[in-house]
Amino acid sequence: MNEVFFIATTEGVLTARREAEHWYIAGQALAAHHVTALSVRDGKILVGTTKGLFHSGDLGRSWRPAGEGVTIQHARWLAYHPDIGGRAFLGTEPAAIFVTTDEAQTWRICPEVAELRDEHSWYLPYSPEAGCVRGFAAHGDRVYAAVEQGGLLRSDDQGATWQPVIGSLPDPRAARPEGFIHPDVHSVLVRSSSPDRVLASTGGGLYFSMDGGAVWEQLYDCYCRAAWMDPQDINHIIFGPADSVDEKGRIERTLDGGKTWSATAIGIQVPWPKHMVERLVQIGPELIAVLSNGHLLSALSNILAWRRILPEVENATSVAVEML
Repeated sequence: MNEVFFIATTEGVLTARREAEHWYIAGQALAAHHVTALSVRDGKILVGTTKGLFHSGDLGRSWRPAGEGVTIQHARWLAYHPDIGGRAFLGTEPAAIFVTTDEAQTWRICPEVAELRDEHSWYLPYSPEAGCVRGFAAHGDRVYAAVEQGGLLRSDDQGATWQPVIGSLPDPRAARPEGFIHPDVHSVLVRSSSPDRVLASTGGGLYFSMDGGAVWEQLYDCYCRAAWMDPQDINHIIFGPADSVDEKGRIERTLDGGKTWSATAIGIQVPWPKHMVERLVQIGPELIAVLSNGHLLSALSNILAWRRILPEVENATSVAVEML
């Protein structure tokens, strides 16, 4: 099986291929654009930039603008629905969610998200904009959306309508009762075995819910943006904690569902003083770590001996893979 590896960068989209253990750059597109997110499914690619969307139906050989109906141009995350063809989700800055059901021909804004944003004064500490949506996870009709700073949203109708999960307060400044998630949510994952089992990386730690977001358990008290759940073992989690924003970043794992954690430092010198893990993406048996300094690391998920790949890439923001 062949793999095509797509890398979003601040200077367009790179295409990479592999020969044995070596990745090499095979092409570049949209070089004039700061690409913030991309998603790939069935040979189709969606790309988000700071100034709009693009779509390719032929693995990047040709591109078209894909933002009809999108009224906010700064994309923060894109995700194809894993099970429903043509359906995809766009999260923006300021925080809003747009949904397409026709392969990015047209998009529809979800007005209740903007209403929540304005009513509860969502915000970003590093930007004048009113929050952002920076992660999605879908399982059948259920979809989750990570909001910075605004908590975790949930849809039970394939992304048509949204509301905060029970254990997430829509006001990021409100005092949180025990069992509620931190409001600064950076990414979200859902297990393939159940839409109720959810893992979220936040500015206040790594959280897990067994009941669709009603009650949360903090697995690790830290600042984090990315995690990975082993699809074969619910107790095996890998994630990228830090002491604060880009401060003493590292990679750790648990084999007992978060009761204990150990460092995974083979091949890397951690903690990194001024960067951290931004995203974790699985490619076959490998994990790809996108770091906040734009570098890419790779390791087998069972061994976790890390190595830098594609060292010529200095400005990666996101990655995706298509298996051919």
